[in-house]
Amino acid sequence: MKVVILAGGFGTRISEESHLRPKPMIEIGEKPILWHIMKIYSYYGYNEFVICLGYKGYMIKEYFSQYYLHESDVTFDFRSSNQAIVHNHHAEPWVVTLINTGLETQTGGRILRSRPYLGDEPFMLTYGDGVANIDINNLVHFHRSHEKFATITSVQPAGRFGALTLEGNLVTGFKEKTDSKNAWINGGFFVFQPEVFDYLKDDQTYLEREPLEKLSCDGQLMSYRHQGFWQSMDTMRDRTLLENLWQTGRAPWRLWS
Repeated sequence: MKVVILAGGFGTRISEESHLRPKPMIEIGEKPILWHIMKIYSYYGYNEFVICLGYKGYMIKEYFSQYYLHESDVTFDFRSSNQAIVHNHHAEPWVVTLINTGLETQTGGRILRSRPYLGDEPFMLTYGDGVANIDINNLVHFHRSHEKFATITSVQPAGRFGALTLEGNLVTGFKEKTDSKNAWINGGFFVFQPEVFDYLKDDQTYLEREPLEKLSCDGQLMSYRHQGFWQSMDTMRDRTLLENLWQTGRAPWRLWS
């Protein structure tokens, strides 16, 4: 199962960093948060990624084009052979497809543009700015068990976000932003059947609006409740929190050794 990562937004709420680079390339522990997200999936054996690019997408392409070199020891011999000799190389077992999905394209439109790279198979999807200690295998098992078109991971952070209306694990609607500590919200980490593409119209489609609402109305959207750690990186305060967790060895999303 391939993993689609939305990495094309402008990141306006963290403009202190995003005016220089796309939000998924903002670093936590000297690694882009995009790398952290990919490591979560890779820990569970999901190593094929389709990354949807937009704003400053060339920086993400450059990062992966040089990834092997950056992760290795290397000798540059300018004196005789003018060659690079790689030592003690290390690379992740990843297959990474980077696609240009447009500067102004919305989330649903970016997913629609990724369709040629996914085939007629189920796929996973998440945002390029959030980490969690979610058990991906349990998420996939839950999705397969209910036989609906879509699974959304719901989490319970404090305020700032629109809430889901749930009947058991069935998503029946959406609410505006709430300050309730008991509210369940969209945490990303989706699993989709290919039928979800039928709910996406064009570049200006927001996944979080009509598609998810229509899936909910059709009884095709289920909620996987994640009660562990989850944190998005919307602001510099969020980035500082994640950086402090990483530097003190208390990053809950670091499942790998």
